Amino acid sequence: MKSNNLRLILAFFLLFGLIGLCFWFPAYSAKEILKEASFYNKLDDNIVQCQLCPRRCVISPGQRGFCQVRENRKGVLYSLVYAKPCAIHIDPIEKKPLFHFLPSTYAFSIATAGCNLKCVFCQNWAISQAKPEDVNYTYLEPQDLVKKAKASGAGTIAYTYTEPVIFYEYMLDCAKLAKKQGIKNVMHSNGFINEQPLRQLCEFLDASNIDLKGFNQEYYQKMTLGNLDDVLRTLKILKQEGVWLEITNLILPGYNDDQDSLIKMCLWIQQNLGSDVPVHFSRFHPSHKMLSLNPTPLATLEKAGKIARDCGLNYVYIGNVPAHAAESTYCPNCHKIVIKRSGYSILKVNIDKQGKCGFCGEEISGVWE
Repeated sequence: MKSNNLRLILAFFLLFGLIGLCFWFPAYSAKEILKEASFYNKLDDNIVQCQLCPRRCVISPGQRGFCQVRENRKGVLYSLVYAKPCAIHIDPIEKKPLFHFLPSTYAFSIATAGCNLKCVFCQNWAISQAKPEDVNYTYLEPQDLVKKAKASGAGTIAYTYTEPVIFYEYMLDCAKLAKKQGIKNVMHSNGFINEQPLRQLCEFLDASNIDLKGFNQEYYQKMTLGNLDDVLRTLKILKQEGVWLEITNLILPGYNDDQDSLIKMCLWIQQNLGSDVPVHFSRFHPSHKMLSLNPTPLATLEKAGKIARDCGLNYVYIGNVPAHAAESTYCPNCHKIVIKRSGYSILKVNIDKQGKCGFCGEEISGVWE
């Protein structure tokens, strides 16, 4: 009897000891896996300076940068979001939005927590303005992500939703592997990145849509805590490096919709990037800290579209207005519809295999094959 009682007591302590261990050790050990950050300098007293984006945060031991996803641990800067996507979806490529890049195909789309801007109108603020520990994520090493992307049938991996720059190391490692597998890489970004990391990324990047938030520094500083000139430099570099480029301009009524700013922006695009860079004027819907602002009037978006065309831009779109005629692509020569869209659906394509208009033979700029 005593022997049996002893066994029960031992079993009791063993059971609760194991339960205690389960609580002591993380149930998902991947949470503790860190990746040393790229592009930073070591300073005195274990202080580091990040060189990834124009903020160049100086970070003391135990502290994080502005983006909240890069932390100094004893003089080494680490990414806290490597291989930790909090959003994984398969989207139409048109959702990025990329209208001149492999239409009707799909993109395996990922994001992690964090951002290096603080846009008061952010539509994905729940994850872009969150710390890594505040979101649910799936641990997914680059090789596993590429396998899943390939198995899904998506021809592209899209780094999107939040700001891909802040998960740079993860994006770059995934992009390198994807390229070897014949999978293309695209990025939807705010363009707030330094030149050296951007040029390194461009070697593996096939297309990018950059959010050009507005066209004066006061607006950028007040509404995003960013800097216009750095974004303009990014646009030039992407064009120089041969990355297919499209631009999105979210129009906030009463903030960045004045005619002079729109003219200056469109002329800058035409003169520095060329007439064939597609520009998407996107309708604002109340979000984040701008809940009291009304959606952008359709007339404002149409006015912006006319300004862009008058400034010599060939491919101008209106976004977030389903079934609008400006969702479709028109030949800049004969003005007939060469890609008819409804939302993210492609209804008809009149572009031949050589990328030319099916009606008049004019070349339609883009990546079609």
